[in-house]
Amino acid sequence: MMPWLAVTLDLEAGAAEAFGDALLAAGAQSVALEAERLSAILRPEEDAQALIAAAARSAGVAPPRFSSQTLDDQDWVHASQAQFSPLRVGRLWIGASWHEPPAEAGVVVRIDPGLAFGTGSHPTTRLVLGFLEQRIKSGERVLDYGCGSGILAIAAARLGAAAVDAVDVDEQAVEATAMNARLNEVKLRALAPESLPAATYDLVVSNILFQPLVVLAPLLAARTVRGGWIALAGILDSQAEELARAYAPWFDLAPRASEEGWALLAGTRR
Repeated sequence: MMPWLAVTLDLEAGAAEAFGDALLAAGAQSVALEAERLSAILRPEEDAQALIAAAARSAGVAPPRFSSQTLDDQDWVHASQAQFSPLRVGRLWIGASWHEPPAEAGVVVRIDPGLAFGTGSHPTTRLVLGFLEQRIKSGERVLDYGCGSGILAIAAARLGAAAVDAVDVDEQAVEATAMNARLNEVKLRALAPESLPAATYDLVVSNILFQPLVVLAPLLAARTVRGGWIALAGILDSQAEELARAYAPWFDLAPRASEEGWALLAGTRR
């Protein structure tokens, strides 16, 4: 069996999700987040220190301290499974392929830990899942911008959205979303941003990071139909007011929920 390199990183509160994205972009094979503990799987030939330093440069932070150990294939599977527990968000039950949903599970979404970020374990993901669970009735057109694993797009489709598009700048995220859509037997389009056809949506969600959300404000506004909803996450409570100002020409955004210091902003397109 092929050995893998597992690293565990010490990060400041609130930095784990952003650094997980940076690790994937730098070449990590997978990342997993439990509370503020971030772990990653690297190919055995990778220089862990160099890869983490590259991720830190991309994220604009100092390289964090880390520990490492080797894992064989079976240990990697066991470790991934141990890090991911099912969760409930309203009608939604989120679990991996090896979890058995309870009889009263409601709307089941299956996401396996893998090459793209997003299993529902982070507060920002749970916040957007809760928003989707409350907002989607039936027949909506939904855009998930920065889809990661596809968990939000798939949840939207399972909740009854008529058409769902999911985009990400990371090719592995697009592939993971398409794979997870097949696992859940839902139809959606997983695309790179430049491949997204001209269209507007009844509901746009984006769970990424504060600075990209600021830059994307005109683009996401143009994708939202007048009277349609937008929901933004991946920001701290302290960043909510500034982000709302960036979207003020098109939306009256307000904090809709908060969890563990993370905020969800939402509002309708004027």
